[in-house]
Amino acid sequence: MKYWKGIEELENAPEFMQSAFAEFMPVKESHASTDATSAPRRDFLKLMGFGVAAATLASCETPVRKAIPYLNKPEEVDPAISNFYASTYFNGADYNAVLVKSRDGRPIKLEGNPESPITNGGLSARAQAAVLSLYDGGRLQHFAVKSGNGHQQVEPAVLDQAVRAKLAATTGRIAIVSPTIISPTTKKAIAEFAARYPNTTHVMYDAQSVTGLLQANGGVVPSYNFSRANIIVSLGADFLGTWISPVEYSRQYAMTRKISRDKRSMSRHYQFETAMTLTGSNADIRVPVKPSEMGAAAVALYNAVTGAGGASAYKNDKLTQAARDLNANRGASLVVSGSNDPAVQALVAAINQALGNVGTTVDLAAPSNVRQGDDARMTALVNDMNNGSVGAVIFYNANPVYNHPLGAKVKSGIAKVPLTISLNDRLDETGMLCQYAAPDSHWLESWNDFEPKRGFLSLGQPVITPLFATRQGQETLLRWAGNNTGYYQYLRAAWRGVTPTDAAWDKAVHDGVATGTALAAAPAMTAAAMSPAAAVAQIGGAGKPAANAIEAVLYEKVGLGAAGCESNNPFLQELPDPVSKATWGNYVAVPRKMAVDNQWEQGDVIKVTANGYSIELPVLIQPGQTNGTVSIALGYGRTLAGKAGDQVGANAAPLAMATANGMMYNTVVTLAKTEAKSPIAQTQTHHTIMDRKSVVQENTLAQYIKNPKEVTEYEKVMTPDGLEKPSKVSLWQDYQYNNHHWGMAVDLNSCIGCGSCVIGCQTENNIAVVGKQEVINRREMHWMRIDRYYSSDHHKDEFETVGKVGTYTAMEDPSDNPQVIFQPMMCQQCNHAPCETVCPVLATTHSSEGLNQMTYNRCIGTRYCANNCPYKVRRFNWFSYYSNEKFETVNGHMFTDLGRMVLNPDVTVRARGVMEKCSFCIQRIQLGKLEAKKQKRRPMDGEIVSACAQSCPTEAIVFGDMRDPNSRLSQLLRREDGERAFHALESINVQPNVTYLTKIRNAESEFFAKEESESMQHEEAKS
Repeated sequence: MKYWKGIEELENAPEFMQSAFAEFMPVKESHASTDATSAPRRDFLKLMGFGVAAATLASCETPVRKAIPYLNKPEEVDPAISNFYASTYFNGADYNAVLVKSRDGRPIKLEGNPESPITNGGLSARAQAAVLSLYDGGRLQHFAVKSGNGHQQVEPAVLDQAVRAKLAATTGRIAIVSPTIISPTTKKAIAEFAARYPNTTHVMYDAQSVTGLLQANGGVVPSYNFSRANIIVSLGADFLGTWISPVEYSRQYAMTRKISRDKRSMSRHYQFETAMTLTGSNADIRVPVKPSEMGAAAVALYNAVTGAGGASAYKNDKLTQAARDLNANRGASLVVSGSNDPAVQALVAAINQALGNVGTTVDLAAPSNVRQGDDARMTALVNDMNNGSVGAVIFYNANPVYNHPLGAKVKSGIAKVPLTISLNDRLDETGMLCQYAAPDSHWLESWNDFEPKRGFLSLGQPVITPLFATRQGQETLLRWAGNNTGYYQYLRAAWRGVTPTDAAWDKAVHDGVATGTALAAAPAMTAAAMSPAAAVAQIGGAGKPAANAIEAVLYEKVGLGAAGCESNNPFLQELPDPVSKATWGNYVAVPRKMAVDNQWEQGDVIKVTANGYSIELPVLIQPGQTNGTVSIALGYGRTLAGKAGDQVGANAAPLAMATANGMMYNTVVTLAKTEAKSPIAQTQTHHTIMDRKSVVQENTLAQYIKNPKEVTEYEKVMTPDGLEKPSKVSLWQDYQYNNHHWGMAVDLNSCIGCGSCVIGCQTENNIAVVGKQEVINRREMHWMRIDRYYSSDHHKDEFETVGKVGTYTAMEDPSDNPQVIFQPMMCQQCNHAPCETVCPVLATTHSSEGLNQMTYNRCIGTRYCANNCPYKVRRFNWFSYYSNEKFETVNGHMFTDLGRMVLNPDVTVRARGVMEKCSFCIQRIQLGKLEAKKQKRRPMDGEIVSACAQSCPTEAIVFGDMRDPNSRLSQLLRREDGERAFHALESINVQPNVTYLTKIRNAESEFFAKEESESMQHEEAKS
C-alpha cells in the first residue's frame, strides 16, 4: 500500500530535500556560552552539582503540619524511593484521576489512577505534562496591588483588609467569573461568599462552549457510553481528542475496536466533519462536511431515522448508510455532535431518543459536569460590565480577555468596574488589568474535591508545600466572607456525609476516588430546549453563505487546549499535533485544492479576517480539510503567559461568532496573502517511508472474518530452498535469553494517536525541549514518536491499466479525504541491531535481556548508529539543552533550581554530544526486578510497565516479559502469530522486539480505500 507522510514529501520540494536529513549534517555551535556547553562533554562534577542542587531545595519538603527535623527522618521519605499520592487534575474541562509520583517530597511524574471508574488509569497528554506547570517561574509568587502600569507586592493581610472594605462598600452587582467548576466544596465556599454579599452571582463559561448541548438536554451534559455502541455517528464531535471527556471515551471506544479470533466484531464509526480531527482520523468512514451543511446533515439523519421532519438539502449516500446501520442497531448505537447550535443538538437528542439509546449508550441520570458554561449569562455579564451595573468582579482562574470571543468587550468592561480582583495563578491578560491579585495555589499544592459525573467523586491532595506565597482561591473567598477556617478543615467538614468516619476519609484520600453526590442540581438554562420541529424549522430558515464563501472552523488542539491555560508548558508546545504533526504555534489548515487555486505554498502567511478582527498565520496544506473551508486552532497567541508561551501563534478566539443562540465556532472569513513567510515546525516529514507494506498494514473486518490469516502480508526472501521468512537467513548468531526477554506489542486498532505516550516518555526520561527552530532543523529529542500515515487513492495494481509512470504520477497527488493510520515508533530493541555493529566505542550494546543499551559515558557522537538505524529512532543531543542560554526561552525550567525539581533522578540528564533513545524504561525494569528480588521471587506480569504503556488511555501498548509464558504479552503474541502480528521492516531481518498488530477497519468495500478494494479484487481475480 502507498503511504505518505506530508505534502513536502509528495512534492519533493527543494527546501524539504535540503533539510530532510539535517539531523546528520555538521553543526557549529556559534552561540557564545560560559556554561557546560564549552566544558568537556562528560563533566561529572557539574552534573553531580546540578543533581544535588535540584534535590536539596529548601522548599522541597513533604507537606506536614508540624516541622520535623531530618535528624529524625520520616519513615515515608526516602530519597531513593518514590511515593505515590492519589489526586485529581482538572483544567480546561480535561478531567483525569491521577497518581502523583514524588521523590523526596517533590512531584516529578503523573500517572493514571486505575481506581477511577471514569478514566480507568488512562491519562491525557495535557495531564501528563501538567507536573511541569508546578515549577513554572511565570506564576505570580506573591499577593499584589496594581500600582501605575504594574503591580506591587503586598502582604496578604493588607490585601484582605482592603478587599473586604471595598466589597462591603460595593453597591452594584458582584460577579465571580470562572471556568466550569466541578468541585462541590468550592461551590459551597462560593455560596458562603454570596451569603455574606447577597448581590453576588457566579458566572461560568468555557473557552470551548457546549451551551447548545446543555440546552438540548435540560441543562446537563449526558454521559455517553461508547463501549455499548455498535454504530457510532459523530457530527463534528472530536470525542477522542477534546470533546467532553476524551480519556473516558477513548477507553470505551477502544473496547469496541479490539478484535481477536474469539471476538471478530467491532463497532462501525462514521464521522462527518470539516477539519481532519483525531476522531475523524480513526473513523471507519469519514465524510467532509462544511460547517454550513452540518445542520442540514443533522436534519437528513433525523429524517432517515425517524421518518419525520421536512426535506433536507443535504444528500449523501454514506449518511443514508449510517441511518440504515443506526436503525438496525437500536439501543446499541450512538449519535453525538460537536456543534454549539442548540437546534443541531436538539435533533441529535431526538435521534438518540428515537433509537432507544437513552438508558443504554446515553445516560441522563448520571450526567457529566465538566462543561457547565452558559453563553447567555456570560454575554449578559459582559454587557453589564460595560453599562456600569457591575460593582465588583472577581476572576477565579478565568482569563476571558484572552480566551472569550468577547474579550475586547471584557477588557473595556474591566475599566468600568470599580473593584476588580484576580485569583489567577499569574498576571495574565485579564489579571494584569485587575486592581488586586491574590494568586491561587497550584493544584498539586492544594486540597480539593471533584464530581466529574454525578455519583462519582474524587479528591485532590497537596503533595508539596506551596512553593510561593500563594493561597488557595477557596480559602481566599472564605476569608473575605469572614470565615477563617483552613480549607482542609472546611473540605473535611463538607465530606462528613460521604466519609462519616476518619477511616472512611483516609480510604478516600488513599484511593483518590469515592462514590456519592455532592454537587447541587444544575441551574436552569437561560433558554429552554427546542422541539425537533422547531429545530428543523430554525435550521431550514438559517441563511446560507455564498457559494464561493470561505468558511472557517475554530477547534481545540489535543495538547494545548482552547483556554490557553497550559500555553507556558513547553512539553505541550513541542508535542506534535496528532494530525498535522506541527509544533510551536497554530496555522491556517487549508485543503490542497484551495492552495493550488490561490497559488499558496506551505508556510506562506495569510491574513484571516472576520467580525472586524484579523490575524496573520502561515498556511498548512491539510489533506482531509473540506473544500471551501479552513480551520484554525484556539489556545495560541498569548501575550502574558510566560517565556515559553508568549507570542506563539495568534489568538483566533475573536473570530468566533457571538449569536443569540450562543458562541459559534465557525464563521465566514476572507483570506489575503501577505508577502511574509513563516516556516511550520513539523516532525512528520523527517523520515521518508513510502510504499512499504511492511511498515504499517491494514485490512477490512470482512476479510478478517473470512480468514484472519490473510489480513497481514508477510514478506519473504528468496533462498536456495525457495521463499522463506527473513529470519531463516541470517549472518548473526542468535541470542539466548535465559532469564528475561523484554518486549512490546502495539495494537494499531487501539492506538488513536493521542500523544499521551509521547509526553509520558518525555517526563519519565528527562527529555529536553529544543524549540521551534531546532524542530525545523530536524533535531527534536522525543524518544518516541507517533507516525501518521495517509493512504493514497492509487496503488501498484494500476500498473496493468495505467502504466508505471502514470500510476506513480497519480500517487503524487494526495487524496482529498485520505484514510489515516497512527503508528507509535520507538527503539525496536532489535535482536540483530544494525546500530550495534557500527559503534566504534561499544556505546550501544545488546543486553542479556533483549534490550539495546546506551552507555552515555562511552558515546563520542559519531552518529554512525543513527545513520544505520532503519527506524530513525535515535536522537543526537546537539546542545546542552539544560544549560545553553540559547534554549532558555523554550526549555526554561531546566535553567533554575526550581525547574530542575521536575527531573527524574533515576535517569541521567544527557550531556551534549551523545546519542539518546528509548530504553524500554530500563530504570523501571531494574526497580521491578530489585523489588521482586527482595521478596525472593520473579517479577509478576504487570508489575513492570513502561511509561508509554502506563499512560496509554486505550491500552494499545502491552509491555512484558516474553520469557514468561503466562504474561499478557506472551499470550497476545501466541494468539496473533500468523494473523495480525507483524514487525516493521521485517524483510531486513533486524528482528525487533516490538510487534505491531494490523489495523482492521469496519468498512464495506465501497467505503474502504480505493487502492485496497482494487487490490483485493485483483487477488480474487488471480485466485
